[in-house]
Amino acid sequence: MNTSIEDFIAGIPKAELHLHIEGTFEPELMFKIAKRNNKQIKYNTVEELKKAYSFNNLQEFLDIYYAGANVLITEEDFYDLTWAYLKKVHSQNLVHTEIFFDPQTHTDRGISFDTVIKGIYRALEDGKQKLGVSYKLIMSFLRHLSEESAFETLEQAMPYKDWIAGVGLDSSEVGNPPSKFERVFKKAQEAGFLTVAHAGEEGPAEYIWEAINLLGITRIDHGNRSMDDPELVKKLAENQIPLTLCPLSNLELCVINDLKDHPVVKMMEQGLLVTVNSDDPAYFGGYMNENYLGIAKALNMSKEQITELAKNSFKASLLTEVEKDKRIAEIEAYFQSHKN
Repeated sequence: MNTSIEDFIAGIPKAELHLHIEGTFEPELMFKIAKRNNKQIKYNTVEELKKAYSFNNLQEFLDIYYAGANVLITEEDFYDLTWAYLKKVHSQNLVHTEIFFDPQTHTDRGISFDTVIKGIYRALEDGKQKLGVSYKLIMSFLRHLSEESAFETLEQAMPYKDWIAGVGLDSSEVGNPPSKFERVFKKAQEAGFLTVAHAGEEGPAEYIWEAINLLGITRIDHGNRSMDDPELVKKLAENQIPLTLCPLSNLELCVINDLKDHPVVKMMEQGLLVTVNSDDPAYFGGYMNENYLGIAKALNMSKEQITELAKNSFKASLLTEVEKDKRIAEIEAYFQSHKN
């Protein structure tokens, strides 16, 4: 049987490791929840809101992202947001997801940490039971806010340690280096959390070094700018420190001008452990399959390369070695039966 690249991507089991749950807020659901909570959105229609999803840089996106998050008030809202994402990715053969959530986006406007995490967690548990999608939950600190605010957030997370696998670092990168949060990450590690961090999306390669050396990260989110520094590439390859790349996000936020410029294949050729993810799919025009297909077509990727990326998504995950091996074996079996 001759499987097209579209069908091959659609069917291959995959994991997503770089996904902001607030970034899955589709306009239709946003309007529905806004109405339920009597919150105003400054756009009159779904179409008008979608037209606003045209960004020149990370900050322009973040402005509209935070405005959208404003309509999320109740535990039910956070449940509905997360459940909508899980249903969508389940239809794309996603079998494991590692989700970021940004508590400060909500606690700063008076929504309790408990409300946020309980809604998200309940949906994730339902996704595991009803859809067979396993998960890990990662709490991200907003890097444009203070170290003090991050410490407060870490304190609020302590009662939910069993629900949260790790902590991350996101939001406006330039001018907010990882070193700003070195003490917070040290305390998080002492409490038993794994650590990841956004670095090298718009910020320099130096930020990636800082994330590795000062924050003790398990993996780097984005990491595009690592290619500017041969020593860093060598370090990432030797230690197999994963990068969670987000092609459509990079295109929409003008990190690259064309998907043909995306470094994913060059990174693979240099032995880097890279994965493909959707970042904020409601805003960037695509979930997992669209991201895989976008780079596959732009870079003329083979089924072997797509298979390697799918395997990497489990190698780089926070799953146990036994769970990783099981999923990687499933991918290999899928490849063998669909490689023609």
